[in-house]
Order: sequence, then structure tokens, then C-alpha cells
Amino acid sequence: MDGPATTTAIEGAAAPGQTAAGPDGHGRLGTAAERGSARSANRAEIVSFEPATGAEVWRGKASDIDDVVARARRAWPAWAAQPLSTRMELVRRFANEVRKDADKLATTIARETGKPMWEARIEVENVVNKVEVSIRAYAERTAQRKLDNALQGTMAVRHKPHGVLAVLGPYNMPAHLPNSHIVPALIAGNVVIFKPSEKAPATGELLARCFNRAGISAAVCQLAIGGPAEGQALVAHDDVDGVLFTGSANTGITINRKLSSRPDKMVVLEMGGNNAMVVWDTPKITDAAAIIVQSAFASSGQRCTAVRRLVIKSGMYDAVMAEVKSLADRLVFGAPFDEPAPFMGPVIDNIAADGLTESFLYLLSHGGRAIKHLVRPNDSLPFLSPSIIDTTAMKDRPDVELFGPILQVIRVDDFDEAIAEANNTRFGLAASLVGGSPQEYNKFWANTRAGIVNWNRPTISPSHAAPMGGIGLSGNHRPTGYYAADYCAYPVASGEIEQPRAMIGVGLR
Repeated sequence: MDGPATTTAIEGAAAPGQTAAGPDGHGRLGTAAERGSARSANRAEIVSFEPATGAEVWRGKASDIDDVVARARRAWPAWAAQPLSTRMELVRRFANEVRKDADKLATTIARETGKPMWEARIEVENVVNKVEVSIRAYAERTAQRKLDNALQGTMAVRHKPHGVLAVLGPYNMPAHLPNSHIVPALIAGNVVIFKPSEKAPATGELLARCFNRAGISAAVCQLAIGGPAEGQALVAHDDVDGVLFTGSANTGITINRKLSSRPDKMVVLEMGGNNAMVVWDTPKITDAAAIIVQSAFASSGQRCTAVRRLVIKSGMYDAVMAEVKSLADRLVFGAPFDEPAPFMGPVIDNIAADGLTESFLYLLSHGGRAIKHLVRPNDSLPFLSPSIIDTTAMKDRPDVELFGPILQVIRVDDFDEAIAEANNTRFGLAASLVGGSPQEYNKFWANTRAGIVNWNRPTISPSHAAPMGGIGLSGNHRPTGYYAADYCAYPVASGEIEQPRAMIGVGLR
């Protein structure tokens, strides 16, 4: 359920204040006819391909969602009754299973997403590291409390799991991001139905097998294969108690609308961003350029926290952009297993590459000035070069998430204007100030609407020990990361005493 399987044209669909959606649900500009693909042509069968070669990676049948949910519902009471220590031990065993399969999992991630092998290995490490972080977070965020109460009783606060939670994963980090929901949910005592992206089912299958081999049954952590139809069925199912979603704003909005009349369901939306980085007074131009390039082009720009808009003080523009372009020109983009290793791989598929190419042309034809053109060496494969375009002169810059290696640059003259430009979006995931004084950072932090606000640091790769989430079209105030424990269990207050003790002291005859 990454999004609709068509490309939405800019005319009448992605004007400022609107979001166009592509096949993965991420906003992008451009005009393109509706396209089908092998992934969506037959909903009964799911097929994934290597972006770098077009070769088939995985093929399988879509799951019967009613059957999947029924098995999960039956499994939940016994799993919730397990001691917390048992559930923690089992997720630790899961981490060991991932370690055993690390090479295979990394290779599958690299093949299925196109990301370089070194980056796929980092993703596998993050899957392992998430376990201990989640155990610490659960102990801290959901700690049991007991207070003295009247008549020598106590007031206790404990946490209960919700029940059956559906985890809908994205394609860009198909192991780490869903795992960031699954592990906290299992620790809390929920059972999980994991539907990986239809573009990365092989990775999802390997991840689920690691859970199952660790002793967490296939009913407690269950894999549901499918596309948008199966995702929609999971979201709407009466026996699903919550939906934990990571993906595009368009799909998140659809989920939110679908469940707007169901306050009994936990809904967690971790969505994308039209993120801004402000560059102000700093003598460290080379370091600033490295931070910019990392934030804009890591993972081929396919990270929700990637910088889309670079806001630069006019007096620093020439020096900073010369260094950024020089560094971007040196970036190697190639296939996952190339030697020497590339900095970035292809985008997820040709439909995404087509849309991003059209987006760049749209910006160029509506007032943008190319600093570094978007280049596609082979029209049959989705490899795109890093690209930079100055959009200062554009009258109306569409507020969309261009999920790829396109960096828009905007010149400003004063700091208040820079903050206003950073906030010129309906999204609110990440923002960063590079340079500036401590006083300016304090002002930037206080006035920038985003869930992640950094100083002299990239926007990508947020800390596992911190919350991860945003506001506006970037999230619904339920951050993941360290705070995932907050939405995986709910607090229950209990007044308790060993024997009943009560009397009525007024109003009796």
C-alpha cells in the first residue's frame, strides 16, 4: 500500500497547496499517462524486480487478508499473556537470527531497492540495533508505577497492548522502517501483521522468517503479501486494532480518512517531507557542502528526511553552491555491487525515474535555473544523477515531496525570511540550520515547524535514542523511534486493595 499505481499530472493536480502522487504515493511534478506494471497488472500475484537490472527478484501470491487477521486474532491472547521477560528474550533471539542471515538480507535489500551494498549492510545493522533500543525504550516509556492510596490501598499504572496491529512498510528501507514498528509492538504484547511494500516483498519475507525462527510464531508475527488492495483490506478490517504506517503523505491521508470514524483504532502515520536546510554565516564551506550533499542525495534522495529545499543567505550563495556542485559532480551513482562502490544507486523503478525527470523539466520551464542537470544515462533503467536547480525566481513553488535526487535552491537576504521559507510547506518532518550563531539557532529551533530540528548536522539518519516523526503532512503526532512504545501500549490506572473496605458516611436514614 505504497500508493496509487498511476502518475498524476501537474496540471490541476499539483499546484501550490496540493500534492501530486506517483506510483509509490510520493508527490512529484510532471505530466505522464497512466502506466501499469507487472506489480499491479495482476493483483493475485506480486512480483518484485531489481531496479538496477530489471531482473526478477521475487514472485508470489497475495495473501487472504481475512484468513491472516483471523489467525492473528486467535494468537493474541496467549502472546499477550506471556511474561514481558519472555517477549524480550524472543526479540533478542530475533536479533541473533538477523545476524546469522545478515549477508543474505543485505544482498536482498540491495537487489530489491537498488541501494549500494554498503548502505544495505548499514540497514541490517540498524535492524539488529533496534532490539536493545526498543527494550530500553519500553522500560522507560511504559514503566509500572504504584502510589499509596486511601485506606492503605494503592493506585497502580500499568500498560496493556492494543491487540492486532497492522504494520505497512515502505520500499526505501524495507527492513529497518517496518522493524521499527514490529519490535516495539511485539515487546508490548501485540501480535503483528506485516505487509511489506509490494516493491520489496522478498526483504519482508526474509525479515518475517527471522522472527519466526527466533520462536515468535508465524501467527504472532505474520507476513501478509499484497499490493494496495490488500493494504486497504488490512486498514479497514474490523479485527485489526491499529495501523502503523510508514510511507507517503497521500497514502497516509487516505488511511486517516478511512479510519476517521474509528477512534477505537490506533493510527500511526510516519510520512514524508518537503524538508528545508538553511545555510547561514559559516567559514566552513567545505563541511557545509558535505552536509548538504549527504542530506540531499543519500539513498538517491529516497529518504523521508532528505533535504528537498536549500535556503541560502544571498551573500554566501556563490561560495556554497560552487562547493556543493563540485562535490555533487564527484558522486558516483551505479549498481549495488559495482566496484568501486557507488555513493548512490538507482531510484526504485522506471515510473519513479520518469516522474522525477518530468518534475525537473517542470521546474526548469516554470522559472527554475539548472545548476546541475538531472541526467538519465539509460532510459530503460532508473539511474538518475544528482541534480540541483535554483527555484528562487519561481512565482509558485509546488509544495510536493520530490522523492529522488533533486535539490531545489532558494536565495534569501535575512534570517527571518529564511525561517519563513523553511516553514513554507504543509509538511513538517525535518529541518536543519548549517552555520549561524547559538542565538540564531535558538530562534530557528523555536520558530521552525518540524519534528526534527538540527544544527550543523544532516537531516538524515536520526538517532535511534530519539523520537522520529513530524507534524502537518509528515505525521500525526505519534513519533516512532524511541517513542514507539507510546503507541504500542496504552496506560491503565487501577485502584487496588487486598480486601474490600468501604462505608457510606452521609445521606443514610
